[in-house]
This record gives sequence, C-alpha cells and structure tokens, in this order.
Amino acid sequence: MLRYASDFVRSRDGSIVPVFLMILVPLLLAVGLSVDYTSAVQTKSNMQNALDAAILSITTLPKTTTLADREKSLQQSFAANGGQGSATLDSFVVAADGTATAKASAHYPMPTNFMQIAKVDTVQVGVTSAVRKRPALVQTTFRVTKVSGYWNKTMTLYGTKFGDTVAKPLMTITYTYNGFGDPKGYGTAIVSTISGSTTTKVQQQVCTTATVKNFNSLPTGAITQTSGSKKYVTTCADTFYPANGTGAVIDVSQMDSLYLQMDVPSGSPKVLKSNDPATSNRLYIGTSNTTMPEVATGQTVDIFTAVPCGQTGYQAWEDGGNPVPADVSNADFFYTVQGKCDFNQRPSNTVLTQ
Repeated sequence: MLRYASDFVRSRDGSIVPVFLMILVPLLLAVGLSVDYTSAVQTKSNMQNALDAAILSITTLPKTTTLADREKSLQQSFAANGGQGSATLDSFVVAADGTATAKASAHYPMPTNFMQIAKVDTVQVGVTSAVRKRPALVQTTFRVTKVSGYWNKTMTLYGTKFGDTVAKPLMTITYTYNGFGDPKGYGTAIVSTISGSTTTKVQQQVCTTATVKNFNSLPTGAITQTSGSKKYVTTCADTFYPANGTGAVIDVSQMDSLYLQMDVPSGSPKVLKSNDPATSNRLYIGTSNTTMPEVATGQTVDIFTAVPCGQTGYQAWEDGGNPVPADVSNADFFYTVQGKCDFNQRPSNTVLTQ
C-alpha cells in the first residue's frame, strides 16, 4: 500500500498531483468542520448545564440582593460549574405577588482546530436560560379552636434557618386538662410565640365544664355531652394578647425547613412529628373543621405547602389515645393556620422555563 502511495506522488503522468491537492483541501475542511462542530456541540451542552445551575442558585439569595451582586454570584457559579466564556444576568424581577422570574445568557468564542485552514479562528457559542419561582410561605398564623382529652400535651413549631443545622422552637401550644371528669375532657390551652429566649403569650383558651339537668337555653358554641344519666355542658372563652390579636403570627421567611411536634407524656408514642413517617399519620390537614383527611401512613409533611397562602387551613392531631387511621372526630387538638406568601429563598418552588 505504501509503495502505491509513493508511486502516486512521484507520477509525472497527467495532472494527478494538482487534482489530488484540489480534492485534499475540501476533504480536510469537511473533516475539520465535523471535528470542530462536535467540539462546539459539547461546549454548548456544558455551558447550558453550567448556566442552568447558576441561574437556579441565585434564586436562593435574599430578596434584597442587588442585581449587580446577583449577577456576580451567577458568574461565579457559572465558572464553578465548568462554564466557558462570560455569563450575564439579563433580568431578575420579583412581582407584587412574590413570583420571581429571571433570564440569563452566556457567550463563548470557541477556538477552532481544523477550521483555521479556512481562516475561521473561532466559533461563537451562546446559550440562554430562564427560571420562574412561585411565591412561598413567609409568615404563618396559628390559632387554637379546640383542644380536649385527659392527657396534657404540647405542640411546638420548629424551624431551621438557612445555613443552620439545628432546629429551634418558634411557637408552642400547651394544653392542661381541667380534671372535671366529663367523657371528652377539656381544659386550658395557651398559645405562645418564641423568639430566642423570649416567650410571649398570644392566646389563651379556657374551657369550663359543668353538669346540667337539661340542654335548654345553652350559650352559643356550648359543647354538650351525655354519660349515663349525667349531662355535661362545656363553654370555652378565648383571650388574645393584645386584645385585637389573631393568634401566633410567625415569621418563617428565613426558615429553610419547618416541622410540627406533639409531645404527649402519657401517650404512646410520646412524641409525634410531622416529618416522621412513623407518626405523621396522626396529623389531619384539610379545608374545614369536618373535611380534614388524615396524613397517609409512611408520609412526611412539608409545612411550607401544608399552610395555604391567603386563606384559612384546618389542622388537627390525634394524641395517641385512639388507633389510626381514624375519622377526624377522634382528634384532640384542633387549630387553624393561615399563610402569607411572598418571594422566599427556598429553592423548592423554582422551575426552569427555558
């Protein structure tokens, strides 16, 4: 084969060498184009992945971050993820309802290898990316509606701040049975907010039970019970602090995670958690006092999605006195929740749109 190639080059017959050279140049250009095109495709894919990661990362910065600082963070993330060229944050807008949208682009003059034969030294590679982030929970209000049972118990809302690893209490609702002896059992519930070492009472509900001869002329909201020949009437009075308060208003805008915990010293189990798949099935979440399905066994509850934005949600706990699954009428710990939603640093509500 080598001998034939040598003879081909040395041949004086006709114009074989010029013809060969004429064929060779476009052939090399075609091969070079293929190699450089493949390289450009791979470079573009890497840049796209880096830009997608970068634009997602800047949605977790505080709302007050300036556009310049957000772009700087985008560029750092783009480079850290292997992006080549320069990245630009084209826009970042937070709407009045807290919805955030962002667009970014990146460009790179990729040096060619073979295409330089045709005096094409670089190929422009460009990518774009866009995201939309839905508003998320930044504030929640808890308000006790009714607590019952012979067992004393405490429900606590725990939150872990961005960058922290330890959850801290944000609110408690403590219940103490009044010991009257009626079938259901009622008592006093106290709702408090917690900020560091400071605990502030914001609601107190005192339920008083008495025996009566009949259920005539009962006050509004009275709870009636019958056991044998005895008739019981329970009335509950709410006091808010301040008087025009609405319950426990908790700022969760700086929280990366939230969970509820019910401590029942006399129960079994003694500790129930919304983020524990073994005990979360004692939590009910719904749209009214009577429409509250029980959390399925083996599931965990994301409090950020369990609290509705701009409307009242209803939740309840079964404290362990009854086996589950059970109807919500068996629950002992009823309260309402209402959320305020806005731009939030949590990444879970962000989706790529381009």
